[in-house]
Amino acid sequence: MAGLSYPAARVVAKRLEARIAVSKTAYKNGTDAPKPDAASVEEIITTAFWASLRREEGHSPRISIAFVPPEQSLRPLQFSPRVRLDATLLSRIAPAVEKPGIHIGVWSYEGDLYAWGVTRTVPIWCFILEVIKPGLLVVKYRRDDPSAKFANIAVLDGAVVKFIEQEPAAMSEAPPALGSLLAFYSSAGRNESDNILVRVAIAMRAHGRGGSLLIVPRNTNRWLNSIVQPITYSLIPPFPDIATFLENKQLNIEASPITLQSVVDALAGLTAVDGATVISDHFEPLAFGAKILSRDGLHRVEHVLLTEPIEGVADTIVDPVHLGGTRHLSAAQFAHDQRDAIALVASQDGQFTVFAWSPLKNMVHAHRLDALLI
Repeated sequence: MAGLSYPAARVVAKRLEARIAVSKTAYKNGTDAPKPDAASVEEIITTAFWASLRREEGHSPRISIAFVPPEQSLRPLQFSPRVRLDATLLSRIAPAVEKPGIHIGVWSYEGDLYAWGVTRTVPIWCFILEVIKPGLLVVKYRRDDPSAKFANIAVLDGAVVKFIEQEPAAMSEAPPALGSLLAFYSSAGRNESDNILVRVAIAMRAHGRGGSLLIVPRNTNRWLNSIVQPITYSLIPPFPDIATFLENKQLNIEASPITLQSVVDALAGLTAVDGATVISDHFEPLAFGAKILSRDGLHRVEHVLLTEPIEGVADTIVDPVHLGGTRHLSAAQFAHDQRDAIALVASQDGQFTVFAWSPLKNMVHAHRLDALLI
């Protein structure tokens, strides 16, 4: 590290070491991946942080670092010789490894950390550090099969550190639709339907234009009472790609993950259009560009329960105007009027909020999920 320091890394290294150890022992196959000690965690985070602030040919690095020896990777690309881990190295090789699913392999040799090469495979519960943008880092681990989504442990944004609650207290009080989305993160990704919903959420954030997605019960038209008529872009009959994928999954018919991602991206693309996209709870697109209105035209949502799965962040009751712009106000109103539906809102700045009615609290529940989706 040669003189470089990052106080946030030093503060959280011990906690990360303990958290990773707990995560690994929670499942029977948790011994697959080696665990880094606190000193290694601090050095990896510090080096990656300073690398994130560098620019190579006008570009900031986007990289993923995996703490794993080459022997635990499948057909890795190995450097000869391996290279001492430092910020300059990471920023220079970043263009070659910036695509998703490619990791810089790092391991300790005789007490020092070295980048030994590049890998596409890592063992279950492997420590992963991703550089998202300058100063923004995310500590993750690889979930159990069959999930393709890494689970977030902590988000470091400059001097601000957020630890993800592994079992959010709000889970037991969440509306069913919201609870099922959160359950993906505590179930090792075994629920494929929620996996797809997470993919859609990530794709909505990725296009950067902001968007709204309304999920309504199948075979009912009650949601139309909360939509301005006529709808600009109705989709009849429903387009069934994702639904077909789920049906094939139940019948053990092989489906291409690439095909799944393409239809997920197509659905997320619809949300970039002004107005809301509407799908059934079986992932059948029904409309896009829809304008939301109050069902009776009189009762505006005045308060929502705001929660976030971050340690130390208390639940608060706020006016929905404090959550964002028109999208958030409209989504809160829709969740209030259509209490068997759920509304997902992606902001242009990357925030992601899910709105659903909570019978227990007797109000709209707004849950910030961006820390889980980075």
